[in-house]
Amino acid sequence: MSGLGRLFGKGKKEKGPTPEEAIQKLKETEKILIKKQEFLEQKIQQELQTAKKYGTKNKRAALQALRRKKRFEQQLAQTDGTLSTLEFQREAIENATTNAEVLRTMELAAQGMKKAYQDMDIDKVDELMTDITEQQEVAQQISDAISRPMGFGDDVDEDELLEELELLEQEELAQELLSVGDKEEEPPVKLPSVPSTHLPAEPGSTALRMTVVGNPRSWSCQWLPILILLLGTGHGPGVEGVTHYKAGDPVILYVNKVGPYHNPQETYHYYQLPVCCPEKIRHKSLSLGEVLDGDRMAESLYEIRFRENVEKRILCHMQLSSAQVEQLRQAIEELYYFEFVVDDLPIRGFVGYMEESGFLPHSHKIGLWTHLDFHLEFHGDRIIFANVSVRDVKPHSLDGLRPDEFLGLTHTYSVRWSETSVERRSDRRRGDDGGFFPRTLEIHWLSIINSMVLVFLLVGFVAVILMRVLRNDLARYNLDEETTSAGSGDDFDQGDNGWKIIHTDVFRFPPYRGLLCAVLGVGAQFLALGTGIIVMALLGMFNVHRHGAINSAAILLYALTCCISGYVSSHFYRQIGGERWVWNIILTTSLFSVPFFLTWSVVNSVHWANGSTQALPATTILLLLTVWLLVGFPLTVIGGIFGKNNASPFDAPCRTKNIAREIPPQPWYKSTVIHMTVGGFLPFSAISVELYYIFATVWGREQYTLYGILFFVFAILLSVGACISIALTYFQLSGEDYRWWWRSVLSVGSTGLFIFLYSVFYYARRSNMSGAVQTVEFFGYSLLTGYVFFLMLGTISFFSSLKFIRYIYVNLKMD
Repeated sequence: MSGLGRLFGKGKKEKGPTPEEAIQKLKETEKILIKKQEFLEQKIQQELQTAKKYGTKNKRAALQALRRKKRFEQQLAQTDGTLSTLEFQREAIENATTNAEVLRTMELAAQGMKKAYQDMDIDKVDELMTDITEQQEVAQQISDAISRPMGFGDDVDEDELLEELELLEQEELAQELLSVGDKEEEPPVKLPSVPSTHLPAEPGSTALRMTVVGNPRSWSCQWLPILILLLGTGHGPGVEGVTHYKAGDPVILYVNKVGPYHNPQETYHYYQLPVCCPEKIRHKSLSLGEVLDGDRMAESLYEIRFRENVEKRILCHMQLSSAQVEQLRQAIEELYYFEFVVDDLPIRGFVGYMEESGFLPHSHKIGLWTHLDFHLEFHGDRIIFANVSVRDVKPHSLDGLRPDEFLGLTHTYSVRWSETSVERRSDRRRGDDGGFFPRTLEIHWLSIINSMVLVFLLVGFVAVILMRVLRNDLARYNLDEETTSAGSGDDFDQGDNGWKIIHTDVFRFPPYRGLLCAVLGVGAQFLALGTGIIVMALLGMFNVHRHGAINSAAILLYALTCCISGYVSSHFYRQIGGERWVWNIILTTSLFSVPFFLTWSVVNSVHWANGSTQALPATTILLLLTVWLLVGFPLTVIGGIFGKNNASPFDAPCRTKNIAREIPPQPWYKSTVIHMTVGGFLPFSAISVELYYIFATVWGREQYTLYGILFFVFAILLSVGACISIALTYFQLSGEDYRWWWRSVLSVGSTGLFIFLYSVFYYARRSNMSGAVQTVEFFGYSLLTGYVFFLMLGTISFFSSLKFIRYIYVNLKMD
């Protein structure tokens, strides 16, 4: 019994806390862990709200919030495990204390029994001690188990984060479902009549026939000086409209447009919905770029004054018929969003709320936002940021309305002003948590590294051809020339093969030389146009808060660079012996303008038939036609005259025979189709990653600002096109095929075809666009985009091949 005495307190007492003190310390630790649990739960809820806030606006910020939420959840799980361990330990100590008291009692009873029964069998005592030893072993196993708490890993599954983010994005689009209660509403008054029509059953369907409300005053322009002012000043690129306010000054809020969220180019006037509108609609003066962007700004009924807060002010009362309610229901089901403009700052929000849940039972609920909270931030006397929110608002239900019943609505709004330390709008970064910009750069740098590797390989490959293969070819051909110089004269190439044998045909002018020169001229124009826009963007001339700045710049640059197309086309046409230079000028100026006009006519007709604000009014069409007639076409003619007069004869290193040499049969891998496939795919692969960001900007909701990377990728594209053209031209000439003129244009120009195929993939797999309006515009302008890339890269490819061919034949010794 001496061992039991040492274990439960008899005999020599060892140092350490008593069981009561240990239990008290464990209880205090449990209280601390419970408080930590509450803190972690609060942090998890905060990060969840942050992820919901940026779910559809800033995916990177939302992912960062979800990562922090995961870490807090892991800490919470560890805290739970530790708390459970402490509870087990406390219970074990309490049980051990109880067992000690029981054993002491058993010891006293055993001593009494020993005195009462002196002749007790020793074997029974051994059995009793064996049972006690087994109980101790079991207790030790339990103690070992609870002394090793469960561990939790820190790994975060990215797929799990993305799935959770998708769920949060859906919640952001459809926020919290309202539990609509009947409220007392003020007596409705009759509103002025507003333009109304039935919304399409699906985006872009021809069921929609909306009437465009009024024309902005700046849509009409009479003479060229006014046109240049519209394009280059005022609302043009690079000019930020800064308005200074005094406290209490009115701040005009313009309503602009509405449209399906997933169809960026399908937009309608805001007042075409049954909403609060003034008796007389007054439009804001718009620049040409804003009109091309589909903007139709009109003054609203919202009364906002600088730095004056407003709490739930009534905007208007409305009585909606069942047809108007159905119109709103269709808009909400198609996820229509609205766009307002305050001091050139766009603010956007959804028209209403929709919830689709469950299969059995299935629920479909529609609600309209009748209250808007405007949040504006100012610095000094300038507005820096504007936003609209419906976070704490319950939408008004549009369900359960009978056909002959009217729905009474009261629209209200609130305005909250707050001061910010940000001095400029461009410095404002909503949702920037430190990981947003580096993540974007990482993705872009991956695409650039991929492109750079391709460029280095191609440049190295071309260098090998020029430095080694050509050097060997020239040494062999020139040696053969010296050994046979006393021979046959004109038949000196007898027995030769490769590119030397076709030296009398390689500079034979191609068929359709007028069309070829027109392609080269327009391609050179678009090279200058693209370079000019990117350089202007690098210089900070495009303000992201100014609507349509790039549209205005593109039209102005296109008109001014028409002289380049005329000069290049006419100059090269006269060099290769062209005589009908007037016809060449007409072909050059029509090569892009005619396909563009036909495509635009179809797209604009679809927009006009559906009442979209993307349909240009007649005055804007006349304005653009005036730009082309008074600026573009005359500059093309002037450039053509200068190019024709400055053209020198085509200086070919080799004379061309009158009779063309027969071309031997070519293997399948040297065919035009294979060259177009290889020559188009390699440049496309160099820009494929960056192309996604361009499409997401043009056909999505993103804003592209990394123009330095875009310029670098543009240079890589041109370099890859030039290198692959030289390589393919060398292989073609080595097969004694001298028809390189058109082949060089088609081989790399086929990149435009790959870009169009990528646009089909983007439409089907990377976007949620749908409907006739969006589909016609997307594929119409995607075709034009592929055509423009064909012209640009075909021009680069041709002149690279021409330079290469001149180089190799200049260094070839011939009579």
